[in-house]
Amino acid sequence: MTLNSFDEWSPLKEVVIGSAAHYTSHERELSFDLFFHDNIAGDNTTRSEWYYPRLTVGGAGPGGAGPGSAGPDGSRRGRVPIKQRYVDELVEDLEGIAAALTALGATVLRPMDLDPGTSEVRTPAWSASVVPPLNIRDNTLILGDEIIETPPMIRSRYFETQFLTPVFQRYFAQGARWTVMPRPLMTDASFDLDYARESTIGGPTEPIGTPSPSPYDVGIEMMFDAAQVLRLGRDLVVNVSTAHHALACDWLERHVGDRFRIHRVHRLSDSHIDSMVLALRPGTLLVRSEAVAEKLPEALRKWDRIVAPAPEGDNFPRYEDEDLVLTSPFIDLNVLSAGPDTVLVNEACPELARTLEKHGFTAVPVRHRHRRLFGGGFHCFTLDTVREGGLEDYLG
Repeated sequence: MTLNSFDEWSPLKEVVIGSAAHYTSHERELSFDLFFHDNIAGDNTTRSEWYYPRLTVGGAGPGGAGPGSAGPDGSRRGRVPIKQRYVDELVEDLEGIAAALTALGATVLRPMDLDPGTSEVRTPAWSASVVPPLNIRDNTLILGDEIIETPPMIRSRYFETQFLTPVFQRYFAQGARWTVMPRPLMTDASFDLDYARESTIGGPTEPIGTPSPSPYDVGIEMMFDAAQVLRLGRDLVVNVSTAHHALACDWLERHVGDRFRIHRVHRLSDSHIDSMVLALRPGTLLVRSEAVAEKLPEALRKWDRIVAPAPEGDNFPRYEDEDLVLTSPFIDLNVLSAGPDTVLVNEACPELARTLEKHGFTAVPVRHRHRRLFGGGFHCFTLDTVREGGLEDYLG
């Protein structure tokens, strides 16, 4: 099928599902801590300050690879291992997602798996561990017949879209446009630290010290995830929380402004919009709270709102102290629409399924156990490349 995806709800025909193969660890370094700082600070409350080292603390851990160790570029680093049983169960759950979408009539595509021999990547400015292409929504924005690779915000994911090359080549051969946004040098000085400094109260990423200098410093650069964009046909709602988000949004406006209307919302979250609000069909939003809805553009505030029920404690696995939780308990709001009336919902959230069913949706329960450890729900783990909808005007 040819690439065609303008919104979040039209009947789903083709979708890419991420891969978790050979996921071994999270690497704690500046870009990772800035990206996840809200949740590292807010959702690992049993950890003391010393457990997750401050970014400015030196001193290598055992074997030089533990928390606080210095990388070859001088950056402070620490890898947090992920237990293999969690990875194995995640792989099982991804297969379950694929089976559910296939049963709903969608063709499922997969990225290349991470080769276990590839553990690190390097640029002139830094080196980082590599993670598999799991949350593939983040670094690729599909706008109609165009693939736009977005500039990543986490160093370990810098080359993640390379794993999607066979998929992108296929769509390109069928006539799709394929664009790559400017890639940041991504030195410490590339990051706007204001959001983290202003919004985190205590927590393991404070205080954030002066960025380490680099010969490749060019100042604040554009960095931006596609998951910051809510697609509504001709309208794009974009969450902007930092100066590097704003630069990327400037680029997006210049690139697609003749085809799409872009609406900026400011600091709806630290980055992604899709665990705060999702459009389930024209005229209906799923939102985390009424407060979130009130920050949306005026035209969207007129849509019906389904407020997600408060997460239940029993909805989540219990983890050990050394396991790093990366998402808030609201991660299960991150649903995927297979059509305007059909929504994939975590089977561990029956209260959310019942809420959606009361509003006329068919909730398809699918297992997804370790979403808080791996930083994504159904919407994060998927990239919808072909939907039936077109470039419609839903906001007028």
